[in-house]
Amino acid sequence: MADLAVAPPPPAPATDLFGEPIEAHPPWFKPESFLRADFDPDAYVAELRSYVPLESLAAELRAHLASLRAELVGLINRDYADFVGLSARLKGVDAAAARMRAPLAELRDKVAGFRAAAAAALAALRAGLEQRAAATAARELLELLLDTSHVVSKVEKLIKELPTAPSDSSMDKGNDTVEAGTGVRETQSILLERIASEMNRLKFYISHAQIQNLPFIENMEKRVQGATKLLDGSLEHCFVDGLEHRDAKVIYNCLRAYAAIDNTSSAEELFRTTVVSPLIQKIVPQNYAKAVAGASSDELEDDYQQIKQCVEKDFKFILDISSSANSGLHVFDFLGNSILKEVLSAIQKGKPGAFSPGKPKEFLKNYKASLRFLDFLEGFCHSKSAVTKFRSESVYTDFIRQWNVGVYFSLRFQEIAGGLDSSLTNTISPAGINENQGKRNMLLLKQSIKLLESLQSCWSDEVLVFSHSDKFLRLSLQLISRYTTWLSSGLSARKVSDGSSNSPADAEWALSTPVEDFIYILHDVHAVIGELSESGSVVERVNEMLLSCPTEVRNLVKQSILQAVEPLKELLPTIMNVIIGVIVKKSNEDLKHLKGITATYRMTNKLPVRHSPYVSGILHPLKVFLEGERIHYLSEDDKTKLRRGCSDKISAIYYEMVSEVVTVAMKTESSLQRLRQGAQRRVGANTDASDNIISDTDKICMQLFLDIQEYARNLRAIGIDAREIDSYRALWQCVAPKDKQENIQF
Repeated sequence: MADLAVAPPPPAPATDLFGEPIEAHPPWFKPESFLRADFDPDAYVAELRSYVPLESLAAELRAHLASLRAELVGLINRDYADFVGLSARLKGVDAAAARMRAPLAELRDKVAGFRAAAAAALAALRAGLEQRAAATAARELLELLLDTSHVVSKVEKLIKELPTAPSDSSMDKGNDTVEAGTGVRETQSILLERIASEMNRLKFYISHAQIQNLPFIENMEKRVQGATKLLDGSLEHCFVDGLEHRDAKVIYNCLRAYAAIDNTSSAEELFRTTVVSPLIQKIVPQNYAKAVAGASSDELEDDYQQIKQCVEKDFKFILDISSSANSGLHVFDFLGNSILKEVLSAIQKGKPGAFSPGKPKEFLKNYKASLRFLDFLEGFCHSKSAVTKFRSESVYTDFIRQWNVGVYFSLRFQEIAGGLDSSLTNTISPAGINENQGKRNMLLLKQSIKLLESLQSCWSDEVLVFSHSDKFLRLSLQLISRYTTWLSSGLSARKVSDGSSNSPADAEWALSTPVEDFIYILHDVHAVIGELSESGSVVERVNEMLLSCPTEVRNLVKQSILQAVEPLKELLPTIMNVIIGVIVKKSNEDLKHLKGITATYRMTNKLPVRHSPYVSGILHPLKVFLEGERIHYLSEDDKTKLRRGCSDKISAIYYEMVSEVVTVAMKTESSLQRLRQGAQRRVGANTDASDNIISDTDKICMQLFLDIQEYARNLRAIGIDAREIDSYRALWQCVAPKDKQENIQF
C-alpha cells in the first residue's frame, strides 16, 4: 500500500514544436475499439495482421497495457487519504441517530391517528351520499311511475274524446254538412297527432321502467295495449278517410302521427292498398289466364305509361306532402314501399312472362322500360340522399333482381357467337358480290359479313345492356379473335399442306379454295380492319353507346379493340404470299422448259437469233390473274405488291435455274474440251483450230441472254422495272456478254 501511495504521477504527454500533443499510437491502432460491446480479439488481430507486423502490434498492446496500469494507480492514489481517514470522522454518529429517533416515532403516531379519523369521516360521507342517491333514484322512479300513469290516463281520455266523422249519406245533404265533415276530420287528425305524441312519450317511459321489472308497469301493459289498438284503429280510419277525400291537412296530421309512434310501414301499406292497388290492378290484369286469353301481352311499355300517368295524377299529392320542407315526414318512402311494391306485385301476378329472358328481344324491351320507370320514380326524390335511400330499399333490390340479365347475356352470347361460328364453314362463300359490285369497301364473303353483323349486333340498342357493357366488349373481342384464328389456321394449313388430309377442321376451307377467291379474303380483311379502325363504324358505335362513361374508359375500350385488330393486320402479308405462291408455282411449270436449251444447242451449230418460246409463258399466270374479273377488288397498293412479289420470286427461281444450267454446261464443256485436246495430242493434230469454234456454253448463254431480255420486256409490260430486282441483276451478270455486263439494256 505504501508503494501505491508514493507512486510517481504519470508523465505529461509529449508535445511538438508548436505545443500540440503528439499521438502516442500509430494511426492504425485505435484504443477505443476495445470499448465496443461487440469487440472480438481474434477478428481484430486477423484484420490488422494483413498490413501490420505481429511484433509491432504486440509492442503497441504492451505500451497500451502499461498506460492503463499507470492510469489505474493514479485513480487509486487520488482518493486514498480520504478513504483511510473515513473511520476517524464517523465518531458520534450512533448517538446523533438515537436522539433523532424519538421525535420521529412521535410524529408517526400522530399521522396514524389523523389517518384513522379521516378514513372514518370519509366512510360516513360515502354512506350519506349512497343514501341520497338511493333516495333520488327512488324519487325519480316514483315520478316515472306517476308520469306513466298520468300519460296512460290522458291517452285513454283523449281517445274517448275523439269525434266521429259523419257518414257519406249525411255528407250528401249539403255543403254545410260537407264542410262540417271536413272540419271534424281535421279536428280528429289533430287530436290523433296529439295522442300519438303522448303515446310516444308513454313508450319512452315504459321502456325505461321495464328495465327494473316493476309490477306496476306489468299491470298497466293491458291498458297500454288497449290504448295502442284504439289509436291504430282510429288513425287508420282517419288516414283512409283523408286519402279518399284528398284532404291534405288530414293526411299531413295523420302522417305526423304515424311518424311519432314510429309506424311508417302501416301508413305506406294503407296508401298502397287504398289508393295504389285499385288503380294498378286496372292497368295490369291480375288474372294471368284472362291476360293470356285477352289482348294483353307481356310487354310493359304501355303499362308503365299508364302507371306514370297515375303517379302524376293520383299519387303525387302524398309524395308532395311527405317531402315538404321541415315536416319531419322524410321517414316515409311511398315511392318504394307503396308504388313500386304494388307495381312489382302486379307484374309478378299478371305478367310473369315479362321477367323471362327466354325471349331476349321482349325481355330487353321490358327491362329498359323498367329502368326508365325507375328513373321516372327517382325524379320525385328531391335530393341525392333521397335517391340513395330509395335505391337502398329492399323492394328496389327485389325489383332489380327479377331481371336476370346474366341469363339474357348467355342467350345472346350463344346466338351471336354461335352464328359466327356456324358461318366459318369449310368453304369460302362469296355472298355480297352482286350487291356490292363496284363498292370496294363493302364486304364480300358471308363469313366477313357475319362478323361485322355480329359486332354491330353486340352494340345495337336491341341487344346491348349498358350494365353488362364489359361482357359485350369481351364478346366483341372474342368474335374478332375467332375470325382471326379461322383465317390464321387456314393460311397456315395452306402454307404447309402437301396434299394430306390431316389439317384442322376449321382449316380445310383454305386447301380447297382457288387462288382467285383469296382476292375476296384479302379485300374483306382490309375492309374489316377499316371498320374496326379508330374512325370505323364499329368503334364510333361503341363510343356512341358509352358516351356517358368517362373519357378514360372510352379510350381504354377503343385501345382494346384496336389491339385486337393487330393480329388480323399481321395476316395481310400471309394472304398475299399465298396468292404469290400459287402464281409462282404455275410460272415454274414454264421455267422447267429452260433445261431443254442445253440439249438443243448440243445437237446444232446454229447460233440463237430470238428468244425461246417458254419465255412468253413465264409471266402468263400473273397476267391472267391481273386481268381477271375479280382483280378490281384489290387496291392499287395490293396490285403493286402482288406484281412485285411475283416478279421477285419468279426472277429468283429463274436465276437459280439459269445458274444451274450454265454451271453444268461449263463443267461439261470443260470435260469435253480436255478429252478433245488429249485425243488431238495423241494424233499430232493442231489444237489452234478448235479454239476459234463457238462452244456450246457460249451458244447456251447467248440464248439465255436473249431470253432474259424478253423476260425483262414482259416485266416492263406489267409495270415492273427488271433493273430494280436483285435476282434479275444477278441473272444478267450470269449470261450477258462481257461487254454488256455493266449496262442492262433490253
